[in-house]
Amino acid sequence: MPFYHKLGKFPQKRHTQFRQPDGSLYKEELFSTIGFDSIYTNAYHINSPAKINGVDDKVEVFHIEEWEDAPLKPYHFKTKPLKPESDIIYGRKPVMYNNDVIMSMCLPASQPDAFFKNALYDEIYFVHEGKGVLETQLGYLPFREGDYIVIPRGIIYKFNYHTPARLIIFESNGPVETPRRYRNHFGQLLEHSPFCERDIRVPEEMVTIEEKGDFVIKIKKGNQMTAIHYDFHPFDVVGYDGYYFPWIFNIEDFMPITGKIHMPPPIHQTFHAPGFVICSFCPRLLDYHPLAVPIPYNHSNIDSDEMLYYVDGNFSSRKGVEYASISLHPNGIPHGPHPGTVDAALGKTETLETAVMMDTFRPLKLTNFAKDWSAEEYYLSWREAEPSELINEGQ
Repeated sequence: MPFYHKLGKFPQKRHTQFRQPDGSLYKEELFSTIGFDSIYTNAYHINSPAKINGVDDKVEVFHIEEWEDAPLKPYHFKTKPLKPESDIIYGRKPVMYNNDVIMSMCLPASQPDAFFKNALYDEIYFVHEGKGVLETQLGYLPFREGDYIVIPRGIIYKFNYHTPARLIIFESNGPVETPRRYRNHFGQLLEHSPFCERDIRVPEEMVTIEEKGDFVIKIKKGNQMTAIHYDFHPFDVVGYDGYYFPWIFNIEDFMPITGKIHMPPPIHQTFHAPGFVICSFCPRLLDYHPLAVPIPYNHSNIDSDEMLYYVDGNFSSRKGVEYASISLHPNGIPHGPHPGTVDAALGKTETLETAVMMDTFRPLKLTNFAKDWSAEEYYLSWREAEPSELINEGQ
């Protein structure tokens, strides 16, 4: 994160003696990134975080099943009927992926028994439905519908759901950041940024648990996961400070940039990571030039694949998409407004749609899970005269 945060208690100087009430030293842990050349946090534990009590012999392996013969065409995946299954570790269903990012759906049916840590990927959860508390060793964060929950790699966490959740998960093979063009050289978000530090929620409650027992952390690194046992609760941190911690930003706090004529998608950018960006499309005023065409034009995305997750509202440039629909318009084929939508939009002054977009700069692969939810005739929905079966089944 591009700002400093502190919580709990810690010594005035790093790497100096900091004693517990019984006279023993607290154990310092440095979360460092890019070796020692980027952001970091210093945390202070009651117990040594390196003190492993046991490791399960069985290594779990996760295989993403690629839809190997997926043709090059526009796609529409109708995921609204998905049923809750398992937890956030085993219940996430990859939809599309490449070497930079894995995009998954997850409707958890239960809380995981173990704690979880992703050792290789930063994670962004988009909370389409549900509320609860994200519990981590660096503090607790309440979450609600519309939240982007950013969990940097190496953070130990659990979700405590208060209501059933529908989650979209982006696993990033590099650090998740705010867009560089919206930051000054000190890291502060600029005046023209569509959101600022006031909108970002950080842990405000330092929950220190001093408890002995058998505590299991499932650590996923790539496609393998190992269960590590400790004889103390992993949330034994008494304080920390730095730039590395989980944080939350709600999509409703995104302030759209509007213009006299239609503005391109980069104005909606919310996150940047190596190989992809995430944008937030929110209710906003439309273009105000007297001759403006206030919906997206036909577009050939020469360098990227474009995924859109439909959250809520009336999607003016698309027919047939619904709550929790996912569209994918891959590099190589132009896409644009459906027939009739341009004329219908002329003269409109606002849009009430909400959606999450991911643009990748390397081709995405689809999974067999995506194949099961694909509306087969969607690619025909730009025809001027559509048969009734396309309206009912393909859009």
